[in-house]
Amino acid sequence: MAKLTLVQAVAGLASGEFTSRQLIADALAKIADPQGEGERTFTQVYADWAQQQALAADQRRAAGKPLSPLDGVPISIKDLFDVSGQVTTAGSRVLAGAAVVKKHAAIVERLLQAGAVVIGKTNMTEFAYSGLGINPHFGTPANPWDRATQRIPGGSSSGAAVAVADGMCCGAVGSDTGGSVRIPAAFCGLTGYKPTARRIASGGLLPLSPSLDSIGVIAHDVASCIALDAAIAEQALRPESPTLDQARFAVPQTLVLDGLDEEVAAAFQRALKRLAKAGARIEAIPCSEFAELAEINAAGGFTALESWHWHQSLIAENAEGYDPRVLSRIRRGQPLGESDLQQLRQLRASWQQRVTARVQGFDALLMPTAPLIAPTLAELAEDDEAYFGANGAALRNPSVINFLDGCALSLPCQRPGEAPVGLMVAGLPMHDQALLGWAMAIERCLADA
Repeated sequence: MAKLTLVQAVAGLASGEFTSRQLIADALAKIADPQGEGERTFTQVYADWAQQQALAADQRRAAGKPLSPLDGVPISIKDLFDVSGQVTTAGSRVLAGAAVVKKHAAIVERLLQAGAVVIGKTNMTEFAYSGLGINPHFGTPANPWDRATQRIPGGSSSGAAVAVADGMCCGAVGSDTGGSVRIPAAFCGLTGYKPTARRIASGGLLPLSPSLDSIGVIAHDVASCIALDAAIAEQALRPESPTLDQARFAVPQTLVLDGLDEEVAAAFQRALKRLAKAGARIEAIPCSEFAELAEINAAGGFTALESWHWHQSLIAENAEGYDPRVLSRIRRGQPLGESDLQQLRQLRASWQQRVTARVQGFDALLMPTAPLIAPTLAELAEDDEAYFGANGAALRNPSVINFLDGCALSLPCQRPGEAPVGLMVAGLPMHDQALLGWAMAIERCLADA
């Protein structure tokens, strides 16, 4: 199942090529493989429940009454979504003694209503507060690319990406506050979709920053992301894929092209050339507004302020239980208060208006998802300067779109055998359907080249 896309799984179940029980047995075997990454990829595995769900899915299909196309497909969820009767730990040990929750998160309810098999909860950066995916409590799952070198998977939805890449599920639901779906997708050679936040109900999501949090998906391709999004969204999207000779894309020149790794720069330029050859109009635009974000967020921004508000009592009780690198970022919000929050909201609204005016009329923005390829775990594990430098670099480009409240996908754009590189295709708020259509066209173009 490692190379089985979600769309292929849907087709195989519909045709009777295989059963849900076979899919789940294969996924559980991969999770349990002592030579694999399952132990570090999942914080909870619902083996018995998943087998029960699969049996029910097969019985519905045999009766000709599947609940949806996803009925019987194994899906993982990030460890910050509530599952009834379980403790939501968000990749941390400090919540191990918390009360079990009494109801499923909204996205879990939607998955179950669609018949998707919730196979387990995936590992993550503690409390989702990093773009690297390193977790000292549960271990860090190794990136599927160059696994012998033990490269980081990206985060914070680290386990989500590795679970899909290694065939432990066909699709994964994660969260994205500053790139936490798109970064691991880019580092692991997958497709990650961050929708406009308001499209997905956030009930039962343990928050990082409600002003920026969004719920997204990781899968092998755009069509699979669309199918999984349809199961969890308030309203399913049905994008049409236009031809690229109708496209007008913008490449921002401010901030997002700075300091690119050689591999990233080469893959990005090749992708632009392919799209231009297919007829797309690609225009460089200044986007000087992007340079303002460092100053706007200099004191920590929404993430520090809002995470401190949520965590302050827990930190007072058990600060030593936190990952110190996560704790230090949360504590940046301690001096910030309501007046700072109101100022941030005003600055954001003004910035959003000016950026919207700048990019209006373009079908999408194109930029590298992250300016670097996945570094090794060893080079970051003991070196705080290297860790925070890589973290800031990984988050830099994706977080622009969260601040915009926009929508975006990361698509793999490297050549076979090369380090995974993500091409980010981004759009304005609630332009998701059109953006997904362009993403399908771009994906097809890059695959054909």
